[in-house]
Amino acid sequence: MDAVQLLTSVIDSTTAEAAERFAEAGIPVFPCVPGEKRPLSRHGFHDATTIPAQVAGWWHDWPDANIGMPTGSISGWEVVDVDMHGPVSGFGSFELARHEGLVDRWSALVRTPSGGIHAYYPADPVQRQPSWQVASAGIDFRGEGGYVLVPPSRVRVDGALVSYELIGAGHGQAMPVDAAGLRQFLDPRPAPAEAVRFAADASPGIDVERIASWVAARGEGERNRGLFWAACRFAEHGVAFTAARDYLGAAAERAGLPSAEVSATVRSAYRSAVGASPAAQHEQPPPAPRLPTGQVLP
Repeated sequence: MDAVQLLTSVIDSTTAEAAERFAEAGIPVFPCVPGEKRPLSRHGFHDATTIPAQVAGWWHDWPDANIGMPTGSISGWEVVDVDMHGPVSGFGSFELARHEGLVDRWSALVRTPSGGIHAYYPADPVQRQPSWQVASAGIDFRGEGGYVLVPPSRVRVDGALVSYELIGAGHGQAMPVDAAGLRQFLDPRPAPAEAVRFAADASPGIDVERIASWVAARGEGERNRGLFWAACRFAEHGVAFTAARDYLGAAAERAGLPSAEVSATVRSAYRSAVGASPAAQHEQPPPAPRLPTGQVLP
């Protein structure tokens, strides 16, 4: 069953019924706070499952819970998230990328409660593509280490509950997104994911995707400490500062850390890392202001 067929089948369902339907179709799900995007289960998207008894148990305990779906290889779907937050709109960026043939082969379009869209694509069967965000363009990519809420989930906007809603299907055969190419188009610079992967290949003792996913799953009170620890590991294995900041930054922001705090924490980790390799030291950041008040470090 493709994305449109599945999303169409849950239009008039409760979230409990829809969650069971996703699981039956082989799409792992997990519960999120009613009216919000925060996971209810202890380990968030890492808890996602298709086991009927577990899914039924969750929605028996939390009948109004929203439905979270991990993106990437585990679900078989990747999502380009076009944001609408205050003055930032990703629609112009998305349209430019569409004209370049970078995002035009979606399977389904879902309108989000904020007025943006989620464009669904089949996950790349050859390579795992990590999640990232380009805030200046209003575009997020949800791949490995990411998740989205799916219809008929509802999120509170200006005091009212607004649903995720299927609004259209793609034309022709749906195709995976070249996530690295899309990011380079939106924010031209050396691709950070590629830089990190190259460093990881040179230092097989570090699994960058696993560490980034772990950072993204940290809860309140653990996020800053977890990011600091991860950035120290990247520094010790020779990952350049800019690559670590971009790669871990996307994961930390998904966990809820503001971008300024993310940058300061990664910077602090690189200054503090004992035995950081010459490759990492070569791109040490310039002096920065004192860390924000309340910064929590290990």
